[in-house]
Parts: sequence; C-alpha cells; structure tokens
Amino acid sequence: MTLESMTANKPSDEPKRISFTIFMLVRTLPTWLLLRPEQRFDFLRNEINPILARHPKVAMRFFDCEAYNARVSDVIVWETASLEQYQSLVEHLRESRFWGTYFDIVEILPSLENAYAAHYNVSPVGM
Repeated sequence: MTLESMTANKPSDEPKRISFTIFMLVRTLPTWLLLRPEQRFDFLRNEINPILARHPKVAMRFFDCEAYNARVSDVIVWETASLEQYQSLVEHLRESRFWGTYFDIVEILPSLENAYAAHYNVSPVGM
C-alpha cells in the first residue's frame, strides 16, 4: 500500500492527492475575552469567514479545550491537499486581529494521517 493509494479520492487507477492535517494550538488572549459575545461573532462573521471563503480547498474544525488544558484554550484543525491555499490562509490570518491580538498561536503541528503505514507498506493500526 502506498501513500498515494491510501489518500486517493479518485478512482483507484488514478493517484490521489495527499491530504494534510494541521493542528493549530491557540490561546485566547484577554482582548478576546473582553469583547461581548456579539462582538466576537461579528468579528468571526465579518473578518474570519471571508478569509475562509477565499480558501475553499482548506477545511477548518474548531475545538474548545480551555476547561481541560491550561496551556492552550482551543485547537483548530485544518485539512487540505493544497499547502499553497493553507499558507495563503495563514498569511491572511496573520494580517488580521485574529493573530496576536485576540489569540496567541502556541504551536502548529502539520501531519499526515497514517504516514508510517504507507512508509512500511502495512495496514494502519485500528483500521
């Protein structure tokens, strides 16, 4: 089994594109917490949603973890086969109040699901 065959979303005779999963660990800053909830939702709707819309090849999932972790408050999971679109999205986030004003970016962890299995040509554990 190759990485291409594991990640293909086209018919099996065509190679698949590799899909990357990027974990972004973030910490909420006091400036965010001082905003009223409606101000937070306005910011997300008016500034973050347009950035996401310009990068349709990047999917985002958001997880709250502040009740369970003191180092980070949230984990954003990005999934994409286009590192170019992901990088562009990050550049736009860096130029917004998201990055450094409302949230500290603690760590970014790019990953490939089951890459070890593809490397050793074995079935992934648990699948």
